[in-house]
Amino acid sequence: MVVVDFIINQILREAPIFLGLIALFGLLLQRKGFSDIVSGTMKTIVGVVILGIGVDILIGSILPLIGAFSVINDIPEAEAMVTMGADGLIATYGANIGLSMLFAFIINLIVARFTPLKNIFLTGHMLFWFPFIFVAVAVESGLTGMAITIFATIFTSIYIIVFPALIKPFVRKVTGNDSFTLGHPTIGLSLIAGWVGKLVGNKEKSTEDIKFPKQMEFLREITITSSLVVFVVFLVVSFMVGIGSAGEVFGTETNFVMYSLLQGLTFGAGLTVLLLGVRMMLAEIIPAFKGIADKLIPNAVPALDCPIIFPFAPNAVLIGFIVSMITSTATIILFGAFSLVPFILLPLTITCFFEIGTASVIANGTGGLRGSIIGSAVAGVVMVVFVAISIPFLSTTVADWILIFGGNDFSLWAVISGLIGNIFGGG
Repeated sequence: MVVVDFIINQILREAPIFLGLIALFGLLLQRKGFSDIVSGTMKTIVGVVILGIGVDILIGSILPLIGAFSVINDIPEAEAMVTMGADGLIATYGANIGLSMLFAFIINLIVARFTPLKNIFLTGHMLFWFPFIFVAVAVESGLTGMAITIFATIFTSIYIIVFPALIKPFVRKVTGNDSFTLGHPTIGLSLIAGWVGKLVGNKEKSTEDIKFPKQMEFLREITITSSLVVFVVFLVVSFMVGIGSAGEVFGTETNFVMYSLLQGLTFGAGLTVLLLGVRMMLAEIIPAFKGIADKLIPNAVPALDCPIIFPFAPNAVLIGFIVSMITSTATIILFGAFSLVPFILLPLTITCFFEIGTASVIANGTGGLRGSIIGSAVAGVVMVVFVAISIPFLSTTVADWILIFGGNDFSLWAVISGLIGNIFGGG
């Protein structure tokens, strides 16, 4: 059990180590020289570390918007949910989560080896969070003991095998090849945005073809553009909450203009760091993974974290973020105005950026600029619906967690597995 615990918590959950070992294994299978093996392995690990730092910077820069939108939408803090919480669920059912994670990954490898479904799910932290959700659903459904692990293993396996395969043709439209697919809870929203983009868009005019006057060509730099966009977002939100209250809402004594500027610049820096990590990791993991695809699992395709696709259409990522923030906030206001649910919904700022930013890239691949805008708008509405219908299936376990990190495949699959779990568990 000590060995299993080490594999789960010290390898599979540590993305840099996990992907570094994948790269090392692939390079060894290709019989590369010692120097190439060390270089490829270390660059993969460093690339993932850099990517993670970029993600942390991005999340830190936009998190204050959640509190601000709560004030704008008049969401009272007293109405917070009383649940077991993420820490409580992990403390109580950590063994179930870990075993489900390990078993599902083994099943993924077996299926990739012997069936046409060749994608291998390599987003380590998501390999943890999906069984986390399915264990929570199993508990809500009244399952106990080994039944929880079996339930979570089955649904985690289905997700990590089937959904990356479904999104692969859409990823191909963006990248032009099958070098990777997505292994991230954005897939459901990305499929929706991709279908909408194909239906209403025009892929001849890409988000990356946006023309700027000569004096404004600096906007082609994604670092500058993203910084300015988030700066403006914070300024607008500051006016919406009231200039006099902005400091209190954001938890700062800095002048609201300077604070907005700093958050914008921090966001731009985070996105730049993230893209650097993505490029470094891609340059090493894809060639290294060829060893596994050639020698061990023929035609295997890695399913990777969503930022991996950002460099292919960075303008689309920003469009997805901004458009979905608008449509999701409007949807949350409508839910509250008509009392459609008996609980409070929060702005899903993180999901808007990562999940719908990715969905926007996919929609750009199927429908260009128009597809990106409309696909993101639709995804923003669907995201709120997803989180609203998923909360009842997680009401006593991690409903508070899904309120912040849901609206994506975590929510969608909580509903799917919950409906089935209620049949067998009687919950």
